[in-house]
Amino acid sequence: MADAKKTTKAPVVKNAKEVKTLEQLHEELAKLDAEHLESRRSHKLGELVNPHVLTVQRKAIARVHTAITAATTLATKEEQ
Repeated sequence: MADAKKTTKAPVVKNAKEVKTLEQLHEELAKLDAEHLESRRSHKLGELVNPHVLTVQRKAIARVHTAITAATTLATKEEQ
């Protein structure tokens, strides 16, 4: 019998392409929230052609929230 193939994927670590300050992250979050709100409104009115945009926007917002949390955690650790 053939041996079972054992594959283990190492976690993928993505490095930031550019380092943003906490203020820039909050501005980006506000912009993404406004875009998402507008897309949701368009979707309810039946004007949104591609509803997959809503999922992409939610994920982008979550990524920014994660970056904000990481930045605040790092800043807190540096103060101590």
